[in-house]
Amino acid sequence: MSLPALDFEKLTADERLRLLEQLWESLDKDPDSFPLTDSERALLDERLDEMECEGPTGIPWEEVLLRIRGKAR
Repeated sequence: MSLPALDFEKLTADERLRLLEQLWESLDKDPDSFPLTDSERALLDERLDEMECEGPTGIPWEEVLLRIRGKAR
């Protein structure tokens, strides 16, 4: 399949980000087109098991936003 040439340099940063987002979303529509290998599936299963045992780690999104907004002032 031949695609038309696209000069990315002529696009603004916002236009390139929108294009990237559209491409990413188009891949999400058919996840079966990117099957996991057995080792990838095993690793994901292992990480899910760890999360279920230990609980989620990290900082809640709301707290991250508060920190960012606090530093911006």
